[in-house]
Amino acid sequence: MKGSIVLFGPPGAGKGTQATRIVEYTSKPQVSTGDMLRAALSNGTELGLEAKSFMEAGELVPDGVILRLISERLKMDDARNGVLFDGFPRTIAQAEELAKIAEVSAVISIQVPDDSIVQRIVGRRMDPETGEIFHVDFKPAPESIVNRLVQRKDDNESTVRNRLKAYHEQTSPLATWYDNQGLLIRVNGEQTIKQVGDEIFSQMFSVR
Repeated sequence: MKGSIVLFGPPGAGKGTQATRIVEYTSKPQVSTGDMLRAALSNGTELGLEAKSFMEAGELVPDGVILRLISERLKMDDARNGVLFDGFPRTIAQAEELAKIAEVSAVISIQVPDDSIVQRIVGRRMDPETGEIFHVDFKPAPESIVNRLVQRKDDNESTVRNRLKAYHEQTSPLATWYDNQGLLIRVNGEQTIKQVGDEIFSQMFSVR
């Protein structure tokens, strides 16, 4: 498949797992605006210094700067057949600008009901000694380490529902925008990891 792929879904939907599979399957590099910003800052590039001025002022980095970073990334050899966009675009305005510099062939929306997302995230527990993540329902920890597990501060229902509210407000119009172009692929994220991946690939390669 030529062209780039956009992947989005609510927090806890399994985007990271599926992004890894898509990269392996398509050989398209994963492009995260956050990673690009950190690299530009670390390397002290002109765009990195420009972004730094906004970040130090506590402001969002403007779309124009992000899009210039993306434009530079798309010129690299490994991006000649497109990339996998992770976390971008988030708004219709960003999608419209992205369309001017990149061909988007498919937009994958991993869909999971809010209550299921809350259950997934609130039930997570981390082993502070190993960093391994367990779940009270889906991946119980061995009895020998249960007492040392911790729940991360943000893994509470109030925070998760606020994040979901913001996600729906941002992505609902964006999903409609891409759907009107015939690019949106809706995937049931409540299936097994393999089933979600299989559905993504079967639909993705029927779009174009």
